[in-house]
Amino acid sequence: LEALDREQNCAFRDHYLEIPFDLSKVMFICTANTVDTIPAPLLDRMEIIQLTGYTEDEKVEIARKYLLPKQEKEHGLEKGTLKLSDDTLHAVISLYTRESGVRELERKIAALCRKCVKQLVEKHENCHEIEIRPEDLSGYLGASTYLQDELSAQDEIGSVTGLAWTSAGGTTLTIEVSLIPGKGEIVLTGKLGDVMKESARTALSLVRSKAADYHIDPKIFSENDIHIHVPEGAVPKDGPSAGITIATAILSAVTNTPVNHLIAMTGEVTLRGKVLAIGGLKEKALAAHRLGIKKIIIPKQNKKDVAELPDKIKQDIELILTDNINTVFENSLVR
Repeated sequence: LEALDREQNCAFRDHYLEIPFDLSKVMFICTANTVDTIPAPLLDRMEIIQLTGYTEDEKVEIARKYLLPKQEKEHGLEKGTLKLSDDTLHAVISLYTRESGVRELERKIAALCRKCVKQLVEKHENCHEIEIRPEDLSGYLGASTYLQDELSAQDEIGSVTGLAWTSAGGTTLTIEVSLIPGKGEIVLTGKLGDVMKESARTALSLVRSKAADYHIDPKIFSENDIHIHVPEGAVPKDGPSAGITIATAILSAVTNTPVNHLIAMTGEVTLRGKVLAIGGLKEKALAAHRLGIKKIIIPKQNKKDVAELPDKIKQDIELILTDNINTVFENSLVR
């Protein structure tokens, strides 16, 4: 705090030299993967500049132009000896790394180079080119570290695809809702944070308030417990942006109506059904594109962020902007 605060760092005294330094003319540049763990007084003395992570296509280009030639040189391989197709690089990125940058990707490419050097030395091969295909990766890097998310093959009741932001980029998550005979209690599982639990209760109250609009028998809420679950229970999840996803899953369960499996959504919802803005739209849209989603429902307030989306995303995915939960229900439920 003393070093960064311009009001008091004009005579900053170092504890080692015990000599005052004038730091008031110094520009400090600090980096962090997330601001959540930075103490509030320290964060208050900084100007925050958000830099989004690389897209998967950008990582492939970085790997091809810079990382692979660098690692070939460091491992004594002639340039072009190791052949990695775009499909292979995509497989390395999605199955063996989960990051916003490319440090782990460079480590994996270095590991491939080492395996190639060993292969050439052991077999005494006078080979100028070794090609590694996606199906060969397990033999070089072992079993995949991460599982590839798969799109549901059919429309399901009480199951909706949501979008989330993490420090490693965007990801998809499935919200599941099931009705169990009981006393009208709400059960929340999946290691949800306090904000997400509040979003779930808000979503339930919203659906109950719209019971008459969707011909829902009010007794269904008093005679059944509503269990809301987000898979991968060991992974902490929090934030308000799953509000419309939870509301859609609840409505689907209580009306026994399937949800379009080719649609994903993100947005905070209020008790009156308004859809509020979210963050990390670019990363979330990229995650939806990887999964094969065809439509994304996003808040109308995020219209300004659409310009930042890659052209390929805007060509392959239909974006539905809304400020009302009714539009979400109309576009997602299969009637």
